[in-house]
Amino acid sequence: MSSAIVSGLNVEDFADIALCEISAALASQVRQFTLPQPLGFGAVMAPVMYRARYRDGVWGQGELLPYGPISLDPAAKVLHYSQEIFEGMKAYRVGGRQPALFRPLANWQRFNDSARRLCMPELPSDVFMQGVLALTRSITEIIPTQPGQSLYLRPFMIGVDANLSLGASKANDFYVIASPSEIYHNGDLRVFVERAGSRAAIGGTGNVKVGANYAAALASSNRAFADGFDQTLWLDPKEHRYIEELSGMNVFAVVNGNLITPQLSGSILPGITRDSIIALAQHWGINVLQQRIDINELFQQLRSGDCSEVFACGTAATVSAFSCLADAAGNYVELNSVHPIAERVRTGLVDIQEGRGCDEFGWRQIV
Repeated sequence: MSSAIVSGLNVEDFADIALCEISAALASQVRQFTLPQPLGFGAVMAPVMYRARYRDGVWGQGELLPYGPISLDPAAKVLHYSQEIFEGMKAYRVGGRQPALFRPLANWQRFNDSARRLCMPELPSDVFMQGVLALTRSITEIIPTQPGQSLYLRPFMIGVDANLSLGASKANDFYVIASPSEIYHNGDLRVFVERAGSRAAIGGTGNVKVGANYAAALASSNRAFADGFDQTLWLDPKEHRYIEELSGMNVFAVVNGNLITPQLSGSILPGITRDSIIALAQHWGINVLQQRIDINELFQQLRSGDCSEVFACGTAATVSAFSCLADAAGNYVELNSVHPIAERVRTGLVDIQEGRGCDEFGWRQIV
């Protein structure tokens, strides 16, 4: 995923895609919409959403609708068997520029990876891009324009067949909703290592973006919050020894000058921000290693100073450095308050996303 071209497609291929018309009444709602202060993350929803339906093996015409409740039969597959997938992506309009998406085709590719895993229909690239582009364009005037702010986009698909038999839904609905937002977590992270539970298993759904993965992380996250921590750090499901990811972010460590991230194991989500950071760091000449990271060795390296930084990354938060790392066995390490590598990759990535830096990778798509 380290290029603007994914599966033979390029973002420019969608420059002239046919977009849905927005009704006069809906356009009026957008004009009347005011951004709250502070924005928060995912707290306020844009007044427009996109929907396309899959029936009888065919995707129907997409449409822009007023944001509002979805009508579902109580026996819908999504409610009983968690047949649901989603993506998280952003559109940027800092300084009042024309909106720009960041690597949308990578999101489309991962969306279809998730669809195949959950026996849902693959979404054609033009349907995915029509939804994202049409929604973004229809609400351009309410996309926040300050640094650190963006339009968070949430494409998702649900199985809607109404029966209680255990089987894949043949009818599916694709939506895109949006929320003008700030960064999900602004500041350093206090992180607690989960030594007992597992977020996902190899061969399960840990490497795709499905809601059940996040539900499985809630109990551990709630315990961490109650103890004053911000996030849970998950270990591998077999030995509970090797670092995987946070509940919603990938992980990097700087050890003896090398930038190290856990290799994709089958239970780790292949993050688009993770992939972008690897590409940026390699472009700058930083040695990047994708390998297993033993949590016990990491504690030792943090105490000795061999490990100088640990940080997390994801679409919602971009890059967040660790301020401390702890576990129930009594390990507790405070990390340096200066994070030069984390800050460099965060600045480099955000400069591209917000349109200040040179986009040498072709990651930005103007809407």
